Amino acid sequence: MEPIVEPSLRPLIAILASLVAVPLIVASGRRPNLRDTWSVLAALVKAGVVLSMLPDVLAGRMPTCRLWDVSPGIALELRVDALGLVFAIVSSVLWVLTSFYAIGYVRGAGEKKQTRFFASFALSLSSAVGIAFAGNLLTFLIFFEMLTVATYPLVLHKETDAARRGARTYLAYTLPAGIALLIAIAITWSIAGSLEFVPGGFLDRTTASPALLSTLFVLFVVGVGVKAGLIPMHAWLPAAMVAPTPVSALLHAVAVVKAGVFGVLRVTGFVFGPKLMHELSLDACLAWLAGATVVLASLLGLSQDNLKRRLAYSTVGHLAYIVLGAALVNVWSWTGAILHLAFHATMKITLFFCAGAIYVRTHKENVSELAGIGRRMPFTMAAFAIGSLGLAGVPGINGFVSKLGLLTGTVQADQLALLALLLLSGVLNAAYFFPIVHTAFFRRGDGETGFAEASPWMVVPLVVTALFSVVLGLAPDLGVHAWDLAVATASQVTGGALP
Repeated sequence: MEPIVEPSLRPLIAILASLVAVPLIVASGRRPNLRDTWSVLAALVKAGVVLSMLPDVLAGRMPTCRLWDVSPGIALELRVDALGLVFAIVSSVLWVLTSFYAIGYVRGAGEKKQTRFFASFALSLSSAVGIAFAGNLLTFLIFFEMLTVATYPLVLHKETDAARRGARTYLAYTLPAGIALLIAIAITWSIAGSLEFVPGGFLDRTTASPALLSTLFVLFVVGVGVKAGLIPMHAWLPAAMVAPTPVSALLHAVAVVKAGVFGVLRVTGFVFGPKLMHELSLDACLAWLAGATVVLASLLGLSQDNLKRRLAYSTVGHLAYIVLGAALVNVWSWTGAILHLAFHATMKITLFFCAGAIYVRTHKENVSELAGIGRRMPFTMAAFAIGSLGLAGVPGINGFVSKLGLLTGTVQADQLALLALLLLSGVLNAAYFFPIVHTAFFRRGDGETGFAEASPWMVVPLVVTALFSVVLGLAPDLGVHAWDLAVATASQVTGGALP
């Protein structure tokens, strides 16, 4: 059944909620409590507006807001479908928790330029929701590049030499990717006369020559693949770990990298579509690029002693799971990919929250320094253990559910070699996460009596996100209907249905 387009201002209000907060945050710079109140209120309003659209989308309605016509046939338009709503729910709900956590972090760590920090944070979340609700490629491009600009000050925040290098690396990768995406969109308009997202894609072999279509696909993959962290376009992500931990959480769980894999889902499922990708063998090429990224990122993660860098390489690998699911383009692989977009966010943000709590309380940043820390920070490290188990695919946590969908998708696609790569990745995840948990709880460290749990502003959010991971592992359709939204999108794109 085709969704019913329903004119609504709510998609625009969801974007404006945090955008309007930016000048309020800046104006309240000398009054930290008021400034932080604006951040929290904007997050709550944004999450509330986004969640208010869930019943409409589940009922087959598509809230739509046409902003203005750029030229005949091209308009800036917001449109809320099931896929976009998943991304918007993830970013807006987790931003609420991240706002509280960030307040505790910047105050506990004594960070400077906190006003700029929170203003950039709010602008980043406006961009993320704009990406989620973009109704066509042009609208997507505008918000996609806004996100690059908004997150640059966050990567640069500490203004140390390392931060400047990390910020330059970030721009060196993301700006050329934006140019590639712009070129791809221009070519698409010239050969197809449309930029609208259509489930199943709107390009076909009659649109242009196979060589041009394949080149176009490469441009799209580069354009969105940099933010998705695909190897060899991933180096900016570990470099950006010089940023404060709430920024790392934003990069890895809420906005930037999720925008990248969301873009991959849009391109594969709503621009090219399964039929054209299979005819041009684009599905196999992208699947093997993702499969190689899954394994290489895991191997690179094993060698990292810095905790945030190890988490960064883990993110690279898990983003590739989503790209792999998108490339296989069957109902199971797409269901698993969309669920992993949401479920990876709750697990990974938990791990970064834990890393930040450890740093603020102890100033320890390396895995080799964490012996015995679980005895003094039991809530933090218990949450870390839950996130680690989930990312390794242990049943009972949401990572198992999404991974099971992806594994089933490889079987449905008759790609047993890729199935083996996913299983190997699970083992490697255990290899680089479980020793951290064992060291924290079962090894005694020097001077471990000198610290305890971080501020409740930080500990409560990380406990909540860990509980999200458990609850969604036991009941993946509870509350936000993640399963229903994923299956609805997968069915529309692939034309298939779950048994």
